[in-house]
Amino acid sequence: MRRASGIIKLPPSILIGHSSSAGAVHKHSFTTLTLLQNRHNSQQQSFPGDFLKWGSLGFFRASSFATGFNPLKAKPLDSIIDVERVKDRLAEDIASAWDDFHLGRGHIGASMKAKLYNLLERRAVDCRYFVIPLWRGNGYTTMFAQVQMPHMIFTGLEDYKARGTQASPYFAVTYYNEFAESKDMVLIRGDVVLPSKLTDSEAKWLVETTQSFYLNDMRYKLVERFNKQTHDFEFKDVLQALEMPNL
Repeated sequence: MRRASGIIKLPPSILIGHSSSAGAVHKHSFTTLTLLQNRHNSQQQSFPGDFLKWGSLGFFRASSFATGFNPLKAKPLDSIIDVERVKDRLAEDIASAWDDFHLGRGHIGASMKAKLYNLLERRAVDCRYFVIPLWRGNGYTTMFAQVQMPHMIFTGLEDYKARGTQASPYFAVTYYNEFAESKDMVLIRGDVVLPSKLTDSEAKWLVETTQSFYLNDMRYKLVERFNKQTHDFEFKDVLQALEMPNL
């Protein structure tokens, strides 16, 4: 944490979703996956409705997932990190301090190259949804992701099946691109909303794996198929890409 001192603003009042519980997010900051349709965005699309081949997942509700969401009200970057103080520092130093600060706080800190962020942003416009198997013990639980940059939001597929758009979010991610041009770096902050559902290490794996499906050309074909050619989507292909057994 020493590397973070002087760079990261430490008073707890500036922490997003600060609570007496290290992993908690303030209940007024982010409530549910109650997603609000933006009538002014003609590019918004419905969640793919054809799940005829999803029998193995039990996901046969042909419901429509809302086309926008009310994300975590993330504080601006300059309320977390002293932007003026670090603007002349190396990108590696900023990223290291950012990562250290979030470690063990119920948050995930990471960074990525601006070029990769731009690709992620472009691809998410057309493909906003995906499913990721999270391995636990002798099996996996399937997570449902909505990617609407600069945010990602995750909930359990079973919770979505049961509650639809009222399902509670497990994990919310925000991307900060203030250093994209000057340092070729985008900072990433993830908030574990429900620590009972997701550990910090699982959350980190989840966001890294989801990014890989949007950034890797071969894996992205599965994302496109899920969003645009649902008839042809096979969940076993995701398992194969992650080298997980098809249970």
